[in-house]
Amino acid sequence: MGRTIGIVSLKGGVGKTTIVSALGGAFARLGKKVLLVDGNLSSPNLGLHLNIIDPEKTLHDILNRNVKVRQAIQPYRGFDVLPASVFSKVEVNPLKLKDHLKNIKRAYDLIVIDSSPSLNEETLGVILASDEILVVTTPDHPTMSTSLKAAKLAKQRGTPISGIIVNKVHKKDFELSVSDIESTMDIPVLAVIPHDLDVLRALSNMEPSTNYNPDSEGSEEIMKLAASLIGEKYRKNSFRNLFNNLFPTRQDINREIFYKKVFR
Repeated sequence: MGRTIGIVSLKGGVGKTTIVSALGGAFARLGKKVLLVDGNLSSPNLGLHLNIIDPEKTLHDILNRNVKVRQAIQPYRGFDVLPASVFSKVEVNPLKLKDHLKNIKRAYDLIVIDSSPSLNEETLGVILASDEILVVTTPDHPTMSTSLKAAKLAKQRGTPISGIIVNKVHKKDFELSVSDIESTMDIPVLAVIPHDLDVLRALSNMEPSTNYNPDSEGSEEIMKLAASLIGEKYRKNSFRNLFNNLFPTRQDINREIFYKKVFR
């Protein structure tokens, strides 16, 4: 049976949906059967990231019991997508998401769910539907404070938090460090994604950044994260990775610890 991973943050603009899209591309490149789900029902945009603009059937229809899950799944390049409706005004119950996804978990190795950037029932529905959570933050105090709230909500509901993804990092002294974030949140950082214009170019092209430029530093970091989440090690012969092997970062070490803890 597949694992369900919820990607959460309680602040907009942190790049959560971009990471969901990139993870879809990364898991597919690693040979896994993947479904991406847009659990952001009030303002969905995962479909817009992947050129699925106005699908006939969506997660809204599933939650409204008009269609079955398989009828709303859209194929993409190497993975599947369950979009929500940008235009729907139908009232649905986000807390029923888990019930609907459990019927298709056997068909996938991984289901990755995007969530609402608000402390609401949509976020709670994603947390309840997930086997584990990854919290997305940017390296600043306001965003980290909302990330703490997301982590607290997941812990209250008993959903394990696998780690933190620090996104849009400019590598400046004024940004919070990985050690600052870990000490405050008491959760390991599993990935540090640098600010990268190729992510914006990929968004303009409506494709995952890991597909658009697989060789970028951000794509390689996503690939390493994806590999660790499935118990594999991503190895690519490059000077960058040779340097990282000699001088591993904190997130490299955390991924190794996660790998040994979960898969050994």
